[in-house]
Amino acid sequence: MSKERPAKPRALVTGGAGFLGSHLCEWLLGEGYRVICMDNLRTGSLENIAHLREDANFEYVHHDVTLHIEVEGELDEIYHFASPASPKDFERIPIPILKVGALGTYNSLGLAKSKCARLMLASSSEVYGDPLVHPQPEEYWGNVNQVGIRGVYDEAKRYAESITMAYHRHHRVDTRIVRIFNTYGPRMRPDDGRVVPNFVSQALAGEPLTVYGDGSQTRSVQYVDDLIEGTFRLMHSEETRPVNIGNPVEYPVREIARMILSLSGSRSEIVHEPLPQDDPKQRCPDITRAREILNWEPRVPAREGLRTTLDWFAKQPHRPQVPAPHG
Repeated sequence: MSKERPAKPRALVTGGAGFLGSHLCEWLLGEGYRVICMDNLRTGSLENIAHLREDANFEYVHHDVTLHIEVEGELDEIYHFASPASPKDFERIPIPILKVGALGTYNSLGLAKSKCARLMLASSSEVYGDPLVHPQPEEYWGNVNQVGIRGVYDEAKRYAESITMAYHRHHRVDTRIVRIFNTYGPRMRPDDGRVVPNFVSQALAGEPLTVYGDGSQTRSVQYVDDLIEGTFRLMHSEETRPVNIGNPVEYPVREIARMILSLSGSRSEIVHEPLPQDDPKQRCPDITRAREILNWEPRVPAREGLRTTLDWFAKQPHRPQVPAPHG
């Protein structure tokens, strides 16, 4: 008598049509999962998951996670990635950001509790605010202006971490928390407002690259594939404390601009504008915990990841092609 094959694990990805969520859905399918992608398309796009929708193991559900979540059948894992994350969204849709961090996380945890599923919360380096400690270890409590423009996102993520740990301690829900540092790659929105898509879009359009302040503020940027691998490793570890997943190699913002100009061959100039309120001066992860517990560290060099990202942006409809290198 032949043995029955074990059923493929089934995972829910909230925000699955977004930049990070779509890459996560793709990764999980590659790992043999059945995947439910849930999104209300406020900032996500069906174009991000178009290549997945013919896969028999992929299902798209249009739903706002700030409302009660119903999923029929068994569920093994929940990846709560729903949340607008663009700095431009902080002023445009502040209330939905707070609601998805609070109500969306509450509903996702309630579903995890009812299904006995393991839940991964996608938190953010924004919980550290404009940090006074460098680099930032997970034990650092942060320096956040809760009434500033960025506070809606910072505090949404801080609250999401608090309620996740409350469900973990009080209801014994099996939870994981990934603190995501600046991540870039294909499928980012061109109007995202973060450093890489800003510079890439401007370079391809032949427009001046906008550097805020003098450009000496630093960012540690990681390619999306590294993030997704680290997130997956964390989900399958026994670590219930928050874990930083980011690239500890720092670049001044002006150096990122120059790198993108060099890779694109753009003749654009760099222009300077005033630094936005509460814009972090330094943001760099201490990834000791990820290295020791997950045996993880980023592998994609910045120039390689930026080249891939530039190529993707250049191929999008209505997007200028990469100018021919000069000189």
